[in-house]
Amino acid sequence: MTETTNRREVPDSKDKRLGEGESDLSVGEWELEGRAALRRVAGLSTELTDITEVEYRQLRLERVVLVGVWTEGTAAQSEASLAELARLAETAGSQVLEGLVQRRDRPDPATYIGSGKVAELADVVRSTGADTVIVDGELSPGQLRQLEAKLKVKVIDRTALILDIFAQHARSREGKAQVELAQLQYLLPRLRGWGESLSRQAGGRAGGATGGVGLRGPGETKLETDRRRINKRIAKLRREIASMETVRRTKRSRREANEVPSVAIVGYTNAGKSSLLNAITGAGVLVEDALFATLDPTTRRAQTPDGRTFTLTDTVGFVRHLPHQLVDAFRSTLEEATGADLLLHVVDGADGAPEEQVAAVREVLREISEHQGVALPPELLVINKADLADAMSLARLRHLLPEALVVSARTGEGVDKLIDAIAGRLPRPTMMVEVLVPYARSELVARAHAEGEVLIEEHRPEGTRLSARVNPDLAAALKEFSVDGATAR
Repeated sequence: MTETTNRREVPDSKDKRLGEGESDLSVGEWELEGRAALRRVAGLSTELTDITEVEYRQLRLERVVLVGVWTEGTAAQSEASLAELARLAETAGSQVLEGLVQRRDRPDPATYIGSGKVAELADVVRSTGADTVIVDGELSPGQLRQLEAKLKVKVIDRTALILDIFAQHARSREGKAQVELAQLQYLLPRLRGWGESLSRQAGGRAGGATGGVGLRGPGETKLETDRRRINKRIAKLRREIASMETVRRTKRSRREANEVPSVAIVGYTNAGKSSLLNAITGAGVLVEDALFATLDPTTRRAQTPDGRTFTLTDTVGFVRHLPHQLVDAFRSTLEEATGADLLLHVVDGADGAPEEQVAAVREVLREISEHQGVALPPELLVINKADLADAMSLARLRHLLPEALVVSARTGEGVDKLIDAIAGRLPRPTMMVEVLVPYARSELVARAHAEGEVLIEEHRPEGTRLSARVNPDLAAALKEFSVDGATAR
């Protein structure tokens, strides 16, 4: 079965310069322009130099052919998986020429696809002029070597493709370290080389003027040297990420001490999580119609209609068969979700198989929660992109996910109802206080509004009379102004 996937054209970015009335772009808009300006240029050489280099080579994808193995599920699911691979390849900056799917009980242990399909694939590669083949699955080192030897072009798998996209989109120091760690973990078992790259260095002082019997040995191969250097780099990156995780945990504990409720936005990649964050908080973060546009988590403050403050965190998106190296490397970032008071699970309403997206996201979250040994927070399902989905699809989604809210982050439809739903599910302060605060201590009144829930407020000659729900720390600070005392709810 052969499938041809059309190329998606990337619109040219508009030229915006300071001093021409265009300098008020948000951070996300500047980053989007930067990505558009750095698109790969077609026609450049993609020849490999030395793939045993420790620095992970950035994949320069140009003209690619996709191939997948259909082992389970329906034909539509198999084609949807290959279509998603095409979107991943386009996000990485390549032009998709052709897509092939083979029906098998299980992947071939030698070449992933059967020998007949390898010959057919080689013909397609030659006829299309492709320079890269992308396999919809994770290849073993042996399968990778066999395919490259038979096809005579570069072969990469789904994992390497996703890692390349992450490497392009990482911006923060923590994000770059996490991506490099995942890349090195992927590269380590796949080191290989040709000719002199495999020759041994002299051991000891063999070959030198002072060398002698017992000092000549086979020494260390280039691959062994690379493995040792990679293992040292992996250990260093793990230490750096652990220290960054400590900083993240400190900030989180500070919010928890102030009892500021937190909401984490999770969901499949390109479901519109960043757009929803902008719609609720006006954060102005990067929004792009591309897979894995957001890697670095963004946290912003927001308020419920009754004045309570909470934080909203945009997290990295998930995908089917998310590489385990990424789950491991991004674990500290993903833990922002499991530590939240509420999960805002965003689903792409315009997608053809939203239930599969929901299952993929819940699988990754379950894996992280089991690793931490904690229960997942309550979940609020949100069907986004209502403006792009037709009425029949929305009716089907409402039947599949009856508890979900339907919104459109782009048009603002349903966002007010979503904020009300968030407010209804957030934990409330635990202490009820009745106080008369002198005007000289008005900062305590401001804290009650920011951190608690003010039920009654009266301005009297001697001060401000408050009836409010607050956290224990603020209740202790207000205790000396208590009228009827503070009690637990």
